[in-house]
Amino acid sequence: MDPHTALLFCATVLPLICTPGPDMLFVASQSLGGGAAAGLRATAGVCAGYVLHSLLAALGLAALVAASPVLFQALRWIGVVYLAWLALKLLRAAWRPGGLEVRAAGGRGDAFRRGFLTAALNPKGMMIYLAILPQFMRPGAPAAMQAVALSGLFVAGCAVVYAGLSVVLGRSARGGGGFGERKRRWIDGFAGGLVAIAAGKLALS
Repeated sequence: MDPHTALLFCATVLPLICTPGPDMLFVASQSLGGGAAAGLRATAGVCAGYVLHSLLAALGLAALVAASPVLFQALRWIGVVYLAWLALKLLRAAWRPGGLEVRAAGGRGDAFRRGFLTAALNPKGMMIYLAILPQFMRPGAPAAMQAVALSGLFVAGCAVVYAGLSVVLGRSARGGGGFGERKRRWIDGFAGGLVAIAAGKLALS
């Protein structure tokens, strides 16, 4: 893949990466509730989910999902239900004194697993591979290798943008001093609202 094609592809997908969607909103919720470390773990999980999408695209399985409206809708609604469950858990914690905050919801790998599921269960990510990647692939060259290379650029872009977001929001959440009960409930409530918005965007997409 020549540098011109790589730069053109990055310029095309960067606005999509920066547009708030289920993945970005989930990373933001984790960063607000658990600090930059939780946001970075969620970012790693989201990127791992997109690596899965890239492998499916390279193997041609993405085309199967695109050709099956029933399978596509099933994946989409599984993702909606999963995000709605996370939002409900956060909002309930915000409503109750002493409820669990985001960073306490599971072990250190919890944010990673949730980020992975958020991306893996979002069929919109697979549609990006189907709709955009083929426009930058050259006929005659190995399709699988081109798909992997372009997918790597997309995942790298997600990692940079989401990691930066995690650091900024994590520092903002910690910048107010102590992490008292009232602040914890506000952050859990706001994070739950973000995840609920993510579920709504996925349901309406």
